[in-house]
Amino acid sequence: MTDRFSISAGHPTPLGATFDGAGVNFAVFSQHGERVVLCLFDEKNRETRIDLPEREGHVWHGYLEGLRPGQRYGYRVHGPYRPQEGHRFNHNKLLVDPYAKQLTGKPAAHDALYGYRAGHADEDLSFDRRDSAHYVPKSVVVDPAFTWNDDRPIRRPMTETVIYEAHVKGLTAGRADIAGRGSFAAMASEPVLDHLVRLGITAVELLPVHAFADDRFLTDRGLTNYWGYMSYGFFAPDPRYLRGRDIAEFQQMVARFHKAGIEVILDVVYNHTAEGNELGPTLSFRGLDNAAYYCLEEDRRFYVNHAGTGNILNLDSPFALRLVMDSLRYWVQVMHVDGFRFDLCSVLGRTGGEFDRDGPFFRAVRQDPVLNRVKLIAEPWDIGPGGYQLGAYPAPFAEWNDRFRDQVRGFWRGDPGLIGKLAKRVAGSAARFDHDGRAASSSVNFVAAHDGFTLMDTVSFNDKHNKPNGEENRDGHNHNLSDNMGVEGPSADPAIRARRNRRRRNLVATLLLSQGTPMLLAGDELGNSQGGNNNAYAQDNPIGWVDWDDVDPVFLDFVRRVIAFRQAHPILRQKRFLHSQPREQDGLPDLFWRRADGHPMTPADWNDPDGRLLAAEMRMARGTPPYAALPGAVFVVINNGSDARVHLPDAPDGQWHRRLDSAADGEVDFPAIAVEPIAAESVVAFVLCPMD
Repeated sequence: MTDRFSISAGHPTPLGATFDGAGVNFAVFSQHGERVVLCLFDEKNRETRIDLPEREGHVWHGYLEGLRPGQRYGYRVHGPYRPQEGHRFNHNKLLVDPYAKQLTGKPAAHDALYGYRAGHADEDLSFDRRDSAHYVPKSVVVDPAFTWNDDRPIRRPMTETVIYEAHVKGLTAGRADIAGRGSFAAMASEPVLDHLVRLGITAVELLPVHAFADDRFLTDRGLTNYWGYMSYGFFAPDPRYLRGRDIAEFQQMVARFHKAGIEVILDVVYNHTAEGNELGPTLSFRGLDNAAYYCLEEDRRFYVNHAGTGNILNLDSPFALRLVMDSLRYWVQVMHVDGFRFDLCSVLGRTGGEFDRDGPFFRAVRQDPVLNRVKLIAEPWDIGPGGYQLGAYPAPFAEWNDRFRDQVRGFWRGDPGLIGKLAKRVAGSAARFDHDGRAASSSVNFVAAHDGFTLMDTVSFNDKHNKPNGEENRDGHNHNLSDNMGVEGPSADPAIRARRNRRRRNLVATLLLSQGTPMLLAGDELGNSQGGNNNAYAQDNPIGWVDWDDVDPVFLDFVRRVIAFRQAHPILRQKRFLHSQPREQDGLPDLFWRRADGHPMTPADWNDPDGRLLAAEMRMARGTPPYAALPGAVFVVINNGSDARVHLPDAPDGQWHRRLDSAADGEVDFPAIAVEPIAAESVVAFVLCPMD
């Protein structure tokens, strides 16, 4: 193979393998490495090793004329193996290019992947000389050119966004009518697109699609890392989601979603990698430059572990930060995605070990002309000290609001003293988010997500049932705020089933009638259950897949109607926060909390541990400019008590109409009277309509 190519200096930028029509430029970062070897593999997996000839600013590079897309390659890096100093170079280990755009497969479960001798008395201080090339996926040179035709970013405002969190395989594996189930192609198939469009979804948030590895402890149990939160390739779509080998399948999926009016958001894991702690495998970063890519403890043999997965990337390091930024821009510019949800984002905000909302990562993203225009959503916590940072992120970041989930679930479960907290969540959690010019859509509200009980399991189980995960039911959290209505698991009792259906309706209605940005978990609209498993991260089987065969059509219709109601009434999804302040144009408050008798809520009402009814009159927010004026009002009644009679607000210039009722069997639309009956355990919404 060496006779086929002549190597020259090439260039230090861009990083990765770049095809220019005549050959390929290779550039890879290693600050402490002493020699970097490019390894080329032919169709028979025979390896040719070529030293990269140049080094500039810790970037090693070289150019091979005549090389074409499809060429498989990897790296071997020579340098010191001194774990106590943070260096773990082992040239016996083939390394994945961190900038690889395509990979041939996934890492195998084999001891040769480890830089040390597994089982040795000295553990990771020992040195392993086995060649790992047979067990490591090869990086592949690609030509990223793709004909997008008229595809353009949708750029839908967060105020108009309804997010649908889904797993590429989990959403499609159970559909017998879809070809290539479990793939990007299946995700954007007609049946899935039709379902999402009819539901009213405007954005899909995909669980990790970056190339990821399976934890060894899972493969030893016959399980896999189904969710994919063990990334090691931040530019490459995981091959498991490709029907063939062409990364254009991902681009085709995005184009089809865009044509249907749906944005694509990626759940991305830049806080840690699949290499884990000092006892983990050597796949890429560890062998390229462990001390530069990772945060290490004072004893540099060990890793800082604020993510709980063994390591965290060191974004104080310029090249680690550059890796993340280059990856994000690649997915926007080349793959056309519309935004990102950042797993354990507090890790990314740490500098010098402490969370800093103005740290290097946030500064880099906020000034970037590509990234500051897409949707940015933080999971605002990690497990390190001071890691819970809900509400602390800078604009334009939105944040997952777990307080919304917990307090809405707790209220509907009947927990005492939650009226005041529920009101804060319904109003957009302003105390958390209304600062530094942030929008009311900054709170991403949800009642169920991939991590935890599904909506159906929230009303069907009191306890987690995670034994299939192989950890004796110790994994997964115990704070589910769920209620099985008297029977653990599925029930044939009509009364219990009716209560569960009503509770699901109430949870979804509360979600979609609240200020902020709503997010639904895929399958919740169908009645999907995971059998009480609240940590299905390893369940690539019917436990973790969405069940399309046992759909609840009545509940599905209700979810469609409440999404349509939200979209029809901008009062419910405003950019500005509602603070119960009088408006300049008419002196009316933009938000008015009422008791059932129509009087204002008093401190005693807010502090009543037995309070079960909340009524909110919402109008256009104070300070809204004339060009964005929103006429009318919406009156929402949330009742987890007994049957009630609620006094509607005065409407001298209009007429209240009952438009949504979780206790009704179907659609409702009729003029309301001054005092309206509200069924026990229900959510009702009235709309102020102009007089005929």
